[in-house]
Amino acid sequence: MSAWPAALLVAVAAAVLVPAAPPVRLPRRGTTPPVAAPAALWLRWPRLGRRRGTAADRAAVLEVCDLLAAELAAGRPPGAALAAAGARWPPLAAAVEASRLGADVPDALRRLAAERPGATDLRWVAGAWEVAQDSGHGLALALERTAAGLRAQRRTRRLVDSELASARATARLVACLPLAVLLMGSGAGSDPWSFLLATPVGWACLGLGLGLLALGLWWIERLADRASAP
Repeated sequence: MSAWPAALLVAVAAAVLVPAAPPVRLPRRGTTPPVAAPAALWLRWPRLGRRRGTAADRAAVLEVCDLLAAELAAGRPPGAALAAAGARWPPLAAAVEASRLGADVPDALRRLAAERPGATDLRWVAGAWEVAQDSGHGLALALERTAAGLRAQRRTRRLVDSELASARATARLVACLPLAVLLMGSGAGSDPWSFLLATPVGWACLGLGLGLLALGLWWIERLADRASAP
């Protein structure tokens, strides 16, 4: 097999399989070795980057809820507890400012939940804050129960994500089967690369195949994202 088909094979296989690799911590800028290039590509993939950001926000919301409950249980006023949580998670700055000015804190939390896909659980925190604000007591207990509920949801999400990861990996493996067939054909003495890369019909087949491959992978990712949505 010539260098041209081999390079095409490697490029397509990397595009399909690299997103399934686990996240790798990269060295400092300027010291990235050549073998870290696939990890850098994985980290820069927009869809996967958004997924990682969403997971980080969900973890931060749970941490904020636990911190608020602990601060309130220790006797700190709600505004001070919210300020401590804001120091831990900067996106809470608008809610902290609303508390300082005497504005509607639950409304600020709901706006933040609408702006950040991974912070949708803040709606529960906002509801607990609103109920305690109306009744005048019980905010620490309400937030403790909210944190327990969020922790249970997080366990469920982890189970769903693990199942979806297996489905994604299987889909990418199946997507590589046409490349394996081309390799087997080349090894058996035929020359499928000449047909694909040197004839108009071959170019049409190659373009159609790559288009269907990309469409299938996109559709699987879309279904997986919808299944993992809160």
